[in-house]
Amino acid sequence: MGLKNSLMTAGTTADQLRFVVAVVGVCLLAGCAGGPGPDGINDPFEPANRKVHAFNTGLDRVLVGPVAKGYVGIVPEPAQQVVANVANTLDLPGDIVNNILQARIDDAATNTLRLGVNLTMGVAGIFDAATAIGLPSQPTDFGETLHVWGAGEGAYLEIPFSGPSTVRDATGTAVDLLANPVRFIVPEREAMAASVLKLLSRLRDRGRFSNTVESILYDSADSYAQSRLLFLQNRRFALGQSDPVDTTTDDDFIDPYEDPYAQ
Repeated sequence: MGLKNSLMTAGTTADQLRFVVAVVGVCLLAGCAGGPGPDGINDPFEPANRKVHAFNTGLDRVLVGPVAKGYVGIVPEPAQQVVANVANTLDLPGDIVNNILQARIDDAATNTLRLGVNLTMGVAGIFDAATAIGLPSQPTDFGETLHVWGAGEGAYLEIPFSGPSTVRDATGTAVDLLANPVRFIVPEREAMAASVLKLLSRLRDRGRFSNTVESILYDSADSYAQSRLLFLQNRRFALGQSDPVDTTTDDDFIDPYEDPYAQ
């Protein structure tokens, strides 16, 4: 049985890797080729995107928002922070791989040190000891890797259950999920637990920034256009790009998920 399970796992891994290669190839050769129009937005799928946005907004109103508020309101803040710390530590192996693919060796070294420190001094990631000793977080993803490789952002997409994205970032998310080193390092049950922790961390963010998120989704005259604009601004700003959507300066840049209590 052990040999059979190993062979099945190896076969599944090979299938996943082939799928990842195919998805990246499609993105690089076709999906990411398009650029923004004169207004800085490339949204050829707007009618379909608006339907998905309406679905996501309804889901947020009746399920995600209330659950997130309940999580933030009921679970003690120290426990929420522990969940977030562990989730961030579990992201580090993927960050390191992407740093290497981006040829950003300094960031890869920093994230490798962060992983080692948080797994040891931080007691398996429960505490963010790395930040405490001066090793700043260097988060990244495969969408950024594609950007570094020269792939354009492609068309804007609204993803069911997820929200705003682009062809490039949706491709990056799929690759990050399927090729996450944690999936190949830890047993399946532990990998599933890691996914739950990441989900709880995202619920915490949704709950903490409820006022901002809901003002965009529920109070905007056109919540789809507002969400699209803010996402593209935020993503392009994070990638160090000039922002063709809005001519405001960096000092005027609006990040809907900025921590209002950060010092």
